[in-house]
Amino acid sequence: MLEPDVLAAMLGALERDQFAEARRGSKLHDLLIDDKDLISDLIVSASSSQARDLMRRLMLTPVFEELNKRSLMARMIKVHGELQHMVSGEPEEKEEALVVSWPSLEKRKAEYDDLISKKIPENTKEIGVARSYGDLRENFEYKAAKEMQTVLMRRKAELEQMLSRARGTRFENVETGQVSIGTSVVTRDTESGQLSTFHILGAWDSDPGKGIVSYQTAIGQALIGKTTGDSAELPGETAAKKVEIVEITAWQNTENEAVAVNE
Repeated sequence: MLEPDVLAAMLGALERDQFAEARRGSKLHDLLIDDKDLISDLIVSASSSQARDLMRRLMLTPVFEELNKRSLMARMIKVHGELQHMVSGEPEEKEEALVVSWPSLEKRKAEYDDLISKKIPENTKEIGVARSYGDLRENFEYKAAKEMQTVLMRRKAELEQMLSRARGTRFENVETGQVSIGTSVVTRDTESGQLSTFHILGAWDSDPGKGIVSYQTAIGQALIGKTTGDSAELPGETAAKKVEIVEITAWQNTENEAVAVNE
């Protein structure tokens, strides 16, 4: 499996040869440009921080003409979409922390570990085997493996971003003066008088059958900040319904109810 450090070493060698007015780096230079998959293969296992460092180095290196440099950067972005802002010049948005339950956080971590230790290495091997079949233009196995690589790496980047923002909680010592994360809310439909209970939990928690909703959902956002006696409009299947807040209590996890959303 090719490592991200190899790309850094290749750029370093090209820069040394250029400043030494040597021609030894020309083949290496042409290889990086002509092999459409090489740079992707070199950074496929890179973390987001490693990928950013390599993109920054590529942007600053003088060894490539601007058109070729942009082509190489585009190949890197195809694998690590989070690098796009470095090329566009737009500032990277600092996203707020995600409040998540411990069970959902552990599930996300397990998915990430499975990607890193099993799925991505297995896919990398499949790419190597398929490449050995030759004639990549007509090689269905190679194309399929490369497409799967893109899917896996995109999910890897998503999980890294989510996990970096996640803050695990057990929803203890919750303030019940108003609806907040970790509270259970009883509402009354102002038209039918029907009572409903919603448990406002973490960003990745959802079980509609048990009334568990993420604080990021439309229902969660409509209820957050409300106090007893307040009115709120909740989204419905056909139209919004108006409800009154009847009671707010701390959520009691008696059945380990927090369920991670499958995304």
